[in-house]
Amino acid sequence: MTLLEQIVTIGMVVVGTMMTRFIPFLIFPSGRPTPSYVKYLGRVLPSAAIGLLVIYSIRDVNLLAGNHGIPELIAIAVVAILHLWKKNMLLSIACGTLVYMLLIQLVF
Repeated sequence: MTLLEQIVTIGMVVVGTMMTRFIPFLIFPSGRPTPSYVKYLGRVLPSAAIGLLVIYSIRDVNLLAGNHGIPELIAIAVVAILHLWKKNMLLSIACGTLVYMLLIQLVF
């Protein structure tokens, strides 16, 4: 890349980042109530994203070969139990990831 192309690329990244930061404040000013569809999306998208991640994570697990998906099932159980107990999504996901990594590196 030439110097001009690098400058243009950096400029476009800066503009794109600024747009994603400022446009929501322009569309939804603080004086107006939040639209109902935005509230709805705020309620359903986190669960939908987690469901998508679970499906994506276990899509290639072969229950008939290797370790039969045992590390994955243990990690999913850890995430579910921690989330039901502590109600903290970040803690649940972090601990589940840690448990899975430890299982596949040290046990299986």
